[in-house]
Parts: sequence; structure tokens; C-alpha cells
Amino acid sequence: MKPAIPLGLLAILIAGPAMAKDTRFWNLTSSTVRSLELAPGGTSAFGPNQCKNDPDGAVDHDERLKVTGVKTGAYDARLKLADGRECTVKGVHVEAGKVFAIEEKELVGCSK
Repeated sequence: MKPAIPLGLLAILIAGPAMAKDTRFWNLTSSTVRSLELAPGGTSAFGPNQCKNDPDGAVDHDERLKVTGVKTGAYDARLKLADGRECTVKGVHVEAGKVFAIEEKELVGCSK
């Protein structure tokens, strides 16, 4: 019985990363998002355009996008939309391996 325990633990360690879920952005705005950049809350240290992770480089309404290089925490988001607006959203809660959404009503400071 004792050899089975280390083999079981090894199987879990190997399978664990494969079972990890991606962090995803769910676009619930009324427009296609052409650029999504995230910065730790209260800073202007925006990261790369996450829309580059999508095959067509944009996230349509009700589409989800894989987000990379982001850990659990509160972020400010900067979005560039297909309708020409550039908007921000403060205090977006991102949890690694989960889906986070941005809705139209959350967009602030929009300019064309």
C-alpha cells in the first residue's frame, strides 16, 4: 500500500497543471473590444494588449478572451472599442483561472 501513495501524489502533481483553467475576460460591453490592457489598481503600469491573444485580435460582444500574465488582484482596465471610444474601468477583480466580465455600465472616462 505504501508505494501507491507516492504514485498517487505523482499523478496529481503531473495532472494538476494540465487541469488548470485559463483566466478569461468576458466582454459584456455593447461594442467589440480592440484593445484590453490591465494595470495593478491605482497605477498606470498597463501591461500588453490582451486582445493579441485572440485569433482575430478583437473580442466581440459576449465573447471570452484568454488573459495571460495576470495574477489574482484588483486591476484598472483600459479598453479601446471598435466604435472609437477609449474607456477605463477601475477596480476590476481578476481571479486567476476564473472569468471576469466588464459591462457597458462600468465604462468610465470614455473619449473618442
